[in-house]
Amino acid sequence: MASHAYSFVTPEEYLEWEIKHEERYEYLQGNIYAMAGASISHDDIVMNISGTLFARLKGRCRVAASNTRVRTEGASMYTYPDVAVVCAERRIEKYKGTDTLLNPVIIFEVLSPSTEKYDRRVKFQMYREISSLQEYVLVAQDRFRVERFIRQPDGKWKEVVLEGADAVLRIPSISASLKFSEIYDGATPRKK
Repeated sequence: MASHAYSFVTPEEYLEWEIKHEERYEYLQGNIYAMAGASISHDDIVMNISGTLFARLKGRCRVAASNTRVRTEGASMYTYPDVAVVCAERRIEKYKGTDTLLNPVIIFEVLSPSTEKYDRRVKFQMYREISSLQEYVLVAQDRFRVERFIRQPDGKWKEVVLEGADAVLRIPSISASLKFSEIYDGATPRKK
Protein backbone atom coordinates (compact mmCIF):
# COMPACT_ATOMS: atom_id res chain seq x y z
CA MET A 1 0.00 0.00 0.00
CA ALA A 2 1.40 3.38 -0.97
CA SER A 3 1.88 5.86 1.83
CA HIS A 4 0.01 8.69 0.12
CA ALA A 5 -3.57 9.00 1.36
CA TYR A 6 -6.20 11.36 0.04
CA SER A 7 -8.39 13.42 2.36
CA PHE A 8 -11.38 11.84 4.13
CA VAL A 9 -14.03 10.59 1.71
CA THR A 10 -17.20 8.53 1.93
CA PRO A 11 -17.43 5.04 0.40
CA GLU A 12 -19.53 6.52 -2.44
CA GLU A 13 -16.87 9.16 -3.15
CA TYR A 14 -14.25 6.42 -3.24
CA LEU A 15 -16.30 4.39 -5.75
CA GLU A 16 -16.64 7.51 -7.92
CA TRP A 17 -12.85 7.98 -7.66
CA GLU A 18 -12.27 4.38 -8.80
CA ILE A 19 -14.49 4.84 -11.85
CA LYS A 20 -12.46 7.87 -12.98
CA HIS A 21 -9.01 6.32 -12.63
CA GLU A 22 -7.32 3.48 -14.50
CA GLU A 23 -5.16 2.57 -11.53
CA ARG A 24 -6.59 0.64 -8.61
CA TYR A 25 -7.02 2.23 -5.22
CA GLU A 26 -8.00 0.89 -1.81
CA TYR A 27 -10.37 2.54 0.63
CA LEU A 28 -9.70 2.35 4.35
CA GLN A 29 -11.86 4.18 6.87
CA GLY A 30 -12.31 7.35 4.80
CA ASN A 31 -8.94 7.40 3.06
CA ILE A 32 -7.99 6.39 -0.48
CA TYR A 33 -4.60 4.73 -1.04
CA ALA A 34 -2.82 4.00 -4.30
CA MET A 35 -2.03 0.30 -4.65
CA ALA A 36 1.60 -0.77 -4.74
CA GLY A 37 3.11 -2.62 -7.70
CA ALA A 38 4.03 -6.30 -7.47
CA SER A 39 7.16 -8.33 -8.21
CA ILE A 40 7.25 -11.11 -10.79
CA SER A 41 7.58 -13.66 -7.96
CA HIS A 42 4.47 -12.18 -6.28
CA ASP A 43 2.49 -12.45 -9.51
CA ASP A 44 3.69 -16.02 -10.12
CA ILE A 45 2.47 -17.08 -6.68
CA VAL A 46 -0.91 -15.33 -7.13
CA MET A 47 -1.42 -16.96 -10.53
CA ASN A 48 -0.37 -20.38 -9.18
CA ILE A 49 -2.84 -20.19 -6.30
CA SER A 50 -5.72 -18.83 -8.36
CA GLY A 51 -5.13 -21.15 -11.33
CA THR A 52 -4.76 -24.30 -9.25
CA LEU A 53 -7.80 -23.49 -7.12
CA PHE A 54 -9.83 -22.56 -10.22
CA ALA A 55 -9.17 -26.02 -11.71
CA ARG A 56 -9.82 -27.88 -8.43
CA LEU A 57 -12.94 -25.98 -7.40
CA LYS A 58 -14.66 -25.72 -10.78
CA GLY A 59 -18.39 -26.25 -10.35
CA ARG A 60 -18.18 -25.85 -6.56
CA CYS A 61 -16.63 -22.44 -5.88
CA ARG A 62 -15.60 -19.28 -7.73
CA VAL A 63 -12.02 -18.02 -7.58
CA ALA A 64 -11.31 -14.32 -7.98
CA ALA A 65 -7.81 -13.00 -8.62
CA SER A 66 -6.37 -9.62 -7.69
CA ASN A 67 -8.60 -7.51 -9.94
CA THR A 68 -11.72 -8.27 -7.89
CA ARG A 69 -12.63 -5.66 -5.30
CA VAL A 70 -13.87 -6.89 -1.90
CA ARG A 71 -15.74 -4.85 0.71
CA THR A 72 -15.95 -5.41 4.44
CA GLU A 73 -19.45 -5.51 5.90
CA GLY A 74 -19.16 -2.14 7.62
CA ALA A 75 -17.93 -0.59 4.34
CA SER A 76 -14.86 0.54 6.26
CA MET A 77 -12.60 -1.06 3.66
CA TYR A 78 -12.68 -1.72 -0.08
CA THR A 79 -9.63 -3.65 -1.22
CA TYR A 80 -8.22 -5.98 -3.84
CA PRO A 81 -7.01 -9.20 -2.19
CA ASP A 82 -4.57 -11.32 -4.18
CA VAL A 83 -7.02 -14.26 -4.28
CA ALA A 84 -10.55 -14.62 -2.90
CA VAL A 85 -12.80 -17.67 -3.06
CA VAL A 86 -16.60 -17.84 -2.78
CA CYS A 87 -18.40 -21.17 -2.46
CA ALA A 88 -21.95 -19.89 -1.92
CA GLU A 89 -23.90 -17.74 -4.35
CA ARG A 90 -21.80 -14.62 -4.89
CA ARG A 91 -23.14 -11.50 -3.22
CA ILE A 92 -22.16 -8.48 -5.29
CA GLU A 93 -22.47 -4.76 -4.59
CA LYS A 94 -23.04 -2.97 -7.90
CA TYR A 95 -22.12 0.67 -8.40
CA LYS A 96 -22.33 2.35 -11.81
CA GLY A 97 -21.13 -0.66 -13.75
CA THR A 98 -18.56 -1.81 -11.19
CA ASP A 99 -18.77 -4.85 -8.95
CA THR A 100 -17.60 -5.47 -5.40
CA LEU A 101 -17.57 -8.95 -3.86
CA LEU A 102 -19.16 -9.16 -0.41
CA ASN A 103 -18.93 -12.80 0.71
CA PRO A 104 -15.55 -14.50 0.26
CA VAL A 105 -14.99 -17.64 2.35
CA ILE A 106 -11.19 -17.48 2.08
CA ILE A 107 -8.74 -14.71 1.20
CA PHE A 108 -5.08 -15.09 0.25
CA GLU A 109 -2.53 -12.28 0.46
CA VAL A 110 1.00 -12.73 -0.88
CA LEU A 111 3.32 -10.78 1.38
CA SER A 112 5.59 -8.06 -0.02
CA PRO A 113 8.13 -6.01 1.93
CA SER A 114 6.07 -2.84 1.32
CA THR A 115 2.71 -4.35 2.37
CA GLU A 116 3.50 -7.09 4.91
CA LYS A 117 2.70 -5.10 8.05
CA TYR A 118 -0.48 -3.74 6.47
CA ASP A 119 -1.62 -7.22 5.33
CA ARG A 120 -0.89 -8.75 8.75
CA ARG A 121 -2.43 -6.10 10.95
CA VAL A 122 -4.78 -3.62 9.31
CA LYS A 123 -6.18 -5.77 6.52
CA PHE A 124 -6.63 -8.80 8.74
CA GLN A 125 -8.44 -6.69 11.34
CA MET A 126 -10.76 -5.31 8.64
CA TYR A 127 -11.29 -8.68 6.95
CA ARG A 128 -12.61 -10.05 10.25
CA GLU A 129 -15.72 -7.89 9.66
CA ILE A 130 -16.69 -10.20 6.76
CA SER A 131 -18.99 -12.76 8.38
CA SER A 132 -18.59 -15.28 5.51
CA LEU A 133 -14.78 -15.31 5.85
CA GLN A 134 -13.56 -18.57 7.38
CA GLU A 135 -9.85 -18.49 6.52
CA TYR A 136 -7.18 -15.86 5.87
CA VAL A 137 -3.92 -17.06 4.33
CA LEU A 138 -0.65 -15.12 4.20
CA VAL A 139 1.91 -16.45 1.72
CA ALA A 140 5.57 -15.42 1.95
CA GLN A 141 7.22 -14.88 -1.40
CA ASP A 142 10.84 -14.97 -0.24
CA ARG A 143 10.69 -18.37 1.49
CA PHE A 144 8.49 -21.47 1.70
CA ARG A 145 6.15 -20.25 4.45
CA VAL A 146 2.38 -19.95 4.71
CA GLU A 147 0.41 -18.67 7.70
CA ARG A 148 -3.21 -19.80 7.81
CA PHE A 149 -5.72 -18.17 10.14
CA ILE A 150 -8.94 -20.12 10.77
CA ARG A 151 -12.08 -18.61 12.30
CA GLN A 152 -13.14 -20.71 15.28
CA PRO A 153 -16.78 -21.29 16.34
CA ASP A 154 -16.33 -18.70 19.13
CA GLY A 155 -15.20 -16.09 16.56
CA LYS A 156 -11.53 -16.18 17.56
CA TRP A 157 -8.83 -16.93 14.99
CA LYS A 158 -6.37 -19.84 15.23
CA GLU A 159 -3.01 -19.58 13.45
CA VAL A 160 -1.31 -22.51 11.72
CA VAL A 161 2.17 -21.98 10.24
CA LEU A 162 3.52 -24.24 7.50
CA GLU A 163 7.12 -24.17 6.28
CA GLY A 164 9.34 -26.10 3.89
CA ALA A 165 9.31 -26.88 0.18
CA ASP A 166 7.45 -30.18 0.74
CA ALA A 167 4.62 -28.75 2.89
CA VAL A 168 0.96 -28.99 1.92
CA LEU A 169 -1.65 -26.32 2.70
CA ARG A 170 -4.93 -28.04 3.60
CA ILE A 171 -7.96 -25.76 3.30
CA PRO A 172 -11.05 -27.30 4.96
CA SER A 173 -13.31 -24.31 4.28
CA ILE A 174 -13.20 -25.11 0.54
CA SER A 175 -12.32 -28.84 0.78
CA ALA A 176 -9.07 -28.41 -1.10
CA SER A 177 -5.33 -28.49 -0.61
CA LEU A 178 -2.32 -26.89 -2.28
CA LYS A 179 1.18 -28.35 -2.35
CA PHE A 180 3.90 -25.78 -1.81
CA SER A 181 5.41 -27.01 -5.10
CA GLU A 182 2.19 -25.74 -6.75
CA ILE A 183 2.09 -22.45 -4.84
CA TYR A 184 5.74 -21.61 -5.51
CA ASP A 185 6.08 -23.01 -9.05
CA GLY A 186 8.27 -20.56 -11.01
CA ALA A 187 8.84 -18.32 -7.99
CA THR A 188 12.23 -18.16 -6.35
CA PRO A 189 11.94 -18.47 -2.55
CA ARG A 190 14.92 -19.49 -0.45
CA LYS A 191 14.99 -23.18 0.41
CA LYS A 192 14.53 -23.77 4.14
